[in-house]
Amino acid sequence: MTRDTKMLAALLGASGVLHFAVPDPYAAIVPKPLPYKRELVYASGVVELGCAAMLTQPRTRRLGGLLSFGLLLAVFPANIQMAIDGFRSSKSSTLYKIALLARLPMQIPPLRWAARAARS
Repeated sequence: MTRDTKMLAALLGASGVLHFAVPDPYAAIVPKPLPYKRELVYASGVVELGCAAMLTQPRTRRLGGLLSFGLLLAVFPANIQMAIDGFRSSKSSTLYKIALLARLPMQIPPLRWAARAARS
């Protein structure tokens, strides 16, 4: 297993656990038009944990990479929603707003890791 795949599995595993341990911050960034926010948080947590497990096994790594790539694309709108909400809030500092914008391109490396795992 490559270093990238290990990092992706750890990232997804930790995030999946957090979806159950502290779901409210995740529910807050589910895009506004989507209903059942908490249920979506739990569902994405299950998928993240499943992807993490699949990435650790050679027999399921390719499928785990494909599913991880799809998952990361599917949850990207939540990252955009988080940035929008942060910019609209009068409580957000300039530094926080910069961090929200900087966070968006930071989603690219995990997408690359997932694509590499899917090719393995």
